[in-house]
Amino acid sequence: MSHWHYLMVMAGCVLVTLPLEFVLGARVWRRPRALLTALAPVVLVFVVWDLWGIYRGSWFYADEFITGLHLGPMPIEELVFFVVVPICGVLTYEAVGRCLTWLRGGPPPWSRDQGTAAPPPGRGASRA
Repeated sequence: MSHWHYLMVMAGCVLVTLPLEFVLGARVWRRPRALLTALAPVVLVFVVWDLWGIYRGSWFYADEFITGLHLGPMPIEELVFFVVVPICGVLTYEAVGRCLTWLRGGPPPWSRDQGTAAPPPGRGASRA
């Protein structure tokens, strides 16, 4: 079972943040192109950094905590980490943004209304 711990932690991260998509309307999974645009540079930089660290001998992965599946010298769990953690971060960021919009007078995060709400009194309204 310990070989699956790393992947189980990653699954737990997704399960904890997934409700943000549906309950608070983060709309991250519904915009795959934007998600890919956000993920690609992060994954690329960290995969290169990780491979460099492995080749230099700066770090290694304990065999008792990984499945043994590798992408080159890098354990598959590490690649999963580089994808899952940024997705969880983007989900959290978008959900917080929706909540802040609601607190400023916009639609509640759980509503389907994604349109722009009228600005709160005294802000953003032009006076003629």
